[in-house]
Order: sequence, then C-alpha cells, then structure tokens
Amino acid sequence: MKAGERREKINKILAESSAPISGSALARMLSVSRQVIVTDIAILRAEGINITSTTQGYLLSREHLCKRIFKVHHTREECEEELNLFVDSGAVVKDVFVNHRVYGVIRGELNIRSRLDVRAFLESIRSGKSSLLSTTTEGYHYHTLLAPSNAILDMIENRLWEMGFLAKTLPYEPDELTEDIQERDRGSEPDAGS
Repeated sequence: MKAGERREKINKILAESSAPISGSALARMLSVSRQVIVTDIAILRAEGINITSTTQGYLLSREHLCKRIFKVHHTREECEEELNLFVDSGAVVKDVFVNHRVYGVIRGELNIRSRLDVRAFLESIRSGKSSLLSTTTEGYHYHTLLAPSNAILDMIENRLWEMGFLAKTLPYEPDELTEDIQERDRGSEPDAGS
C-alpha cells in the first residue's frame, strides 16, 4: 500500500469510528510501525484533517472547519502582528503562498496554531535559516486560514481591513487561488502589487 492510500485508509478508519483508536492499533491494522502512523497523522493534520490526540488514541473531530484565503500586504516588521491576529482569533494559519509573476505559485505549509508557533516561526526567520516568502513579491502574499466558523473569518477579515493589511486581487491572478476572495473584491478599486 502506498503512503497516500494508507493515509486515506487512516482517515476512513477514524471517520467510521466513534471511539478513539490508538496508534498501535492503527499500525497493526495497516501492517506498519507506530512511528509511520505518527508521521501519517502529522501529514493528515497538515492537510487540514482535524485529528485530535487523546489518552486513548486518535479521534477525528466532527467539528467542521471553515476555510478562507486572504490576500495580504504588510512589512516584514508587521508579520508578527498579522499572525497573532489569526491565532488569537482562533484560526489556524494553514499556509502561506505567493503568486510570483515568473515562477508562478510558491507555497509553504505553516500550520501555525498558537502564539508559541508564531514565535518559533519568526525565530527561524530571524535566525537566518530562511526569509519570508513575501519578500519575493514586495510583501504581497496569501494565507489559507481554517476556523471553527465563518463568523471568526469575517471578524479576521474586518480586522485586516482596519489594519490596512488586506489586499485586493488583480485581474491576472489565477482564479483557482483566489475564488473565495474574488467575491469580496467585486466592486472594489484595483490595488497595486503582487
């Protein structure tokens, strides 16, 4: 069984179970080591599957998460303020991506869930391990956010407008990247950048 098929099977097993299933039990069912299951669970979570770890095992959360993509623009110094807004509001920052005019879409998985995650991410940037992806597009970038409700995402959107961080999409941007923000921008004036 290939890794992708195995992860689909894990998701299906958890979806059909009303009780937690231990990593060891999943490993036995799929004839792999417990460590392979731990890695698969991490990958599924990174893909947005809401899997909870309990003392009895893994449980697929029945909570529905809403998803929205925001196009934003701010300085490097304002990155912490932006990320803290997201996590303080109860959202998960699934990823960051840019639409580079030469290279196309460049995406990085983040899965930032707390201020602790924000600090760790920014420390990696400050230590010189890497630079912000948005530096390739003069500060313009996108985030996919996951939240328990659309009301939370609406509140984040309003706060981003107030902070001056929310950017408008432009005609040349691919529709598949920006479907859920195209509606918001209808009737708005075009903005520079990206």
